[in-house]
Amino acid sequence: MAREDARNWHDFTKMIGLLSVVTLLTFQGAVSQQVKVEPEVMSYPSQAVNLRCAFTDAVGIQLTQVSWIYEPKEGERLNIAVYHPNFGASYPTSPLKGRVRFTTDPPSLSNPSIQISDVKMTDEGKYICEYATYPSGNEQGVTSLVMLAKPRNSASGVTVIASTVATGAQPVVVARCVSADGRPAAQIAWVTAVNGNATSASTAGADNTVTITSQYMLVPTAADNGKDISCLVSHRTQAKPESFLMKLAIEYPPQVTIVGYDNNWYVGRTNVALTCQATANPIPTTITWKTMSGQMPDTVQVKENVLTVLKVDEQANTTFVCEVKNRLGTGKDQVTVMVREPSVVPSNAAVVAGAVIGSLLALILVAALIAVLVTRSRRQQQGYRGNPNHSSYDIKSRLFGAGRKGSKNGTGAGAGGNGAGGNNNSPIYVYKEGSAHDGLTDKVNQHVPLHLGGRGEGGVATAPTAQDILLSGELDEAERRKFDQLEDDEESYDHFGGGGPILQLRPPHDQDGIMSGYLDDDMESQRDGSVISRTAVYV
Repeated sequence: MAREDARNWHDFTKMIGLLSVVTLLTFQGAVSQQVKVEPEVMSYPSQAVNLRCAFTDAVGIQLTQVSWIYEPKEGERLNIAVYHPNFGASYPTSPLKGRVRFTTDPPSLSNPSIQISDVKMTDEGKYICEYATYPSGNEQGVTSLVMLAKPRNSASGVTVIASTVATGAQPVVVARCVSADGRPAAQIAWVTAVNGNATSASTAGADNTVTITSQYMLVPTAADNGKDISCLVSHRTQAKPESFLMKLAIEYPPQVTIVGYDNNWYVGRTNVALTCQATANPIPTTITWKTMSGQMPDTVQVKENVLTVLKVDEQANTTFVCEVKNRLGTGKDQVTVMVREPSVVPSNAAVVAGAVIGSLLALILVAALIAVLVTRSRRQQQGYRGNPNHSSYDIKSRLFGAGRKGSKNGTGAGAGGNGAGGNNNSPIYVYKEGSAHDGLTDKVNQHVPLHLGGRGEGGVATAPTAQDILLSGELDEAERRKFDQLEDDEESYDHFGGGGPILQLRPPHDQDGIMSGYLDDDMESQRDGSVISRTAVYV
């Protein structure tokens, strides 16, 4: 319990002390506001610099004396200039004696500014303008003189050897950046994609200058060779950072790869090549091709890093080795060639010719199909509707052809004579009474001349006419008269146009159209206008 009370009392007293210090500093700052100075002044060596000082609002205060005091970063404070209204100006002994003076002659207590000529780097420090007053005592203002020296910046890469198992994976310096003789000290940064670390060191130079040296370190590998690394130097004397771009220089033995083998070397193939690709630092000095068997085939031609086989044969069935050397060592790669039998590959011309022929055959097939369909359509139109330039032809024309009839009394051209359109091979259909399916039969002429137009003359046997066919059934008188009238019309048409009339006949017992369907399907129109059967026997 006592310890806790003691700790609390200690913390309380510490807080009181801090508050006292803050209050004192605030009071001093408020008092010193009457002495006006510049907080910081920068200058380069060999230049002249002015340090201003003034006492404001001196009402009720008596100014008795003003002094300038130099306080270096290291060392004791020194009076460098003093002014008293009664005794005048005085310049005590100091490193600035002879180079410091009041800017006005005679000086004044209200404006005791000074000038330092031929400024040196050692002049850097604090300069205090101090007034002796009554009754306030001494009051002062502090100006920091900062001496600037523009540094000399440089950067360089460091050539190293790639780490291996033998050398160990230890970081080494691969790049270095230096900012020499600068004031104040420069700031150095690195920009790179490689994984490493930077270290920096400072060295004091002449006239309070500083030299900054920064090094970039990493475990070098062959893959890092040639990669970018930049050094950025920032300084107060520069408007922007100065950049130095470098390439990493990492040396390593050759790394070799053979390209060009497509696993399709067959006997008779010509001008196949293998290329030996190598990366190395430094540049390779020699490239050598050889085989595992020790004997290079006769058909092989070597030019630098390219090995060409002019014509593949069984000798090329071997293992080719490429060796590359530089001063750090040797790298090599090999490829085993498997020679194959030649494969028959159809040429482009044969493929094109086959495509053309196939296209032509397809076109011909389509054209033939169209022609067949058109021809069949025309024949059906001629067989069912007849020639549009003539009237519909009758059943006799479809049964016996389009031969011209002589007259109704039977004077016409016979089949064996010179009558127009005679045809002794035409089928003869006879309608029989009975079943509708059995009503139509054909009667074959046994090499007997038949008259197709009507009744025969001179005792020559004539073919039965359409009227005979109609009369062979049980037709009534009205149907016979209608048929006679149609024959008369047919003869009139024959004398007028030369073609037989078309008559569609159907036996009275053909209720289902069997006769008509049979005739339509079986008959085929001819160019002379006649119609013949496809299935009848001709004699």
